[in-house]
Amino acid sequence: MNAQSETATPGRAATGASRVPVGALVTLLGNVRQSGMLVALLVAIAFFQLTTSGVMLKPLNVTNLFLQNGYILVMALGMLLVIVIGHIDLSVGSVAGFLGAIVAVLMVSAGLDPVIAIVLTLAAGGLIGVWQGFWVAYLGVPSFIVTLAGMLLFRGATLWMLGGQPVGPFPESFRAISSGFIPEVIGSIPDPFGPTDVALGPLVLPLGGDALQLTTLLLGVVLSGVLVLLAYRSRMQQLAYGFTVTPRPQFVVRNVLLVLGVMFIAYRLAGYKGLPVVALLAFLLIGGYMFLTLRTVIGRRIYAVGGNAKAAMLSGVNSKRMVFLTFANMGVLAALGGIIIAARFNSATPKAGYGFELDVIAATFVGGASAYGGIGTVAGTVIGALFFGLLNIGMGIMSIPIDYQFVIKALVLLVFVYVDVASKAREA
Repeated sequence: MNAQSETATPGRAATGASRVPVGALVTLLGNVRQSGMLVALLVAIAFFQLTTSGVMLKPLNVTNLFLQNGYILVMALGMLLVIVIGHIDLSVGSVAGFLGAIVAVLMVSAGLDPVIAIVLTLAAGGLIGVWQGFWVAYLGVPSFIVTLAGMLLFRGATLWMLGGQPVGPFPESFRAISSGFIPEVIGSIPDPFGPTDVALGPLVLPLGGDALQLTTLLLGVVLSGVLVLLAYRSRMQQLAYGFTVTPRPQFVVRNVLLVLGVMFIAYRLAGYKGLPVVALLAFLLIGGYMFLTLRTVIGRRIYAVGGNAKAAMLSGVNSKRMVFLTFANMGVLAALGGIIIAARFNSATPKAGYGFELDVIAATFVGGASAYGGIGTVAGTVIGALFFGLLNIGMGIMSIPIDYQFVIKALVLLVFVYVDVASKAREA
């Protein structure tokens, strides 16, 4: 077996792209973009852990990583498909704010049950996605212009719908979407490590708490097992078809690191109140979109269109329909993001969603999606979303002013996109 290998991006086979060997260090982590992102994520964790004197990885802050940034994870999945197919959606923040206003008005003003209000809001999000997708796919208007207009349109619509005033509060069942936790059905045990910290030089690692929620730990074990099983099955299928795969020792090391990462997150969450509902929702969506992009015809066609639209069309792919569907999907996930935001703040406000498009788009690009389309993975997008969530939490703990936070995130986005552009120039 060749000591060097590649990680194929979905859609590469459809476009006929050749395989390019990469170095052993890159192979160890599986994908050059995701490898760089993982390194950046680990560096950011170490930096904030050092500058916050060990506070960053406390169970409460790890939990807040999901509670406060669940909307990024959710909407970034939709943005990934839009970017992979070669477009952009600048309206997601305004659309999420508008749909958060819709669900608020339906519950508070119209008195609808939260479940009915949520279903209607998701349907409204789909209609918005259909509207924008129609302009882009079938009328040929550039997505930049369509979604820029959508940003202004739905920001104004939010102000009109709310009359410039917040609408709330909401029923407790609705608020649980963003602030609730899964019930503890097994029980809890004292943390065997106790509430202790371990100092590794200047770096302080929290190692233990008061008690552990066993249900969350069990879910972490199940998730780890599923991820390893999927990786093993994928490796066996690639071998069966004669593809070059990661050497076995590196495959084992990569999956051991993956399991350690998942179980550490599960351990931190179990040390507070368990798994947040919004995190469970995000994980289910992540699994669904990984299946969509890796195992379905629609997923392969989206990557094919993003890689080479003309070649995909000559192969029988309806490029316009694929573009249309990705925008419709983005509308639904923007609705879900708006629901999460409204539930978290227990009200819909005229400024809800302001600037969120920066976090969502940046998380997707930083996670390895190419500005040229055709390249990007769900796993990389999740890493990018966690990276930006970590930035939000860490800079908040450090009391960095919001204006500086915008500057820092903008520079991070610029650097990662430059790396993508530079790598494309080298390939050419």
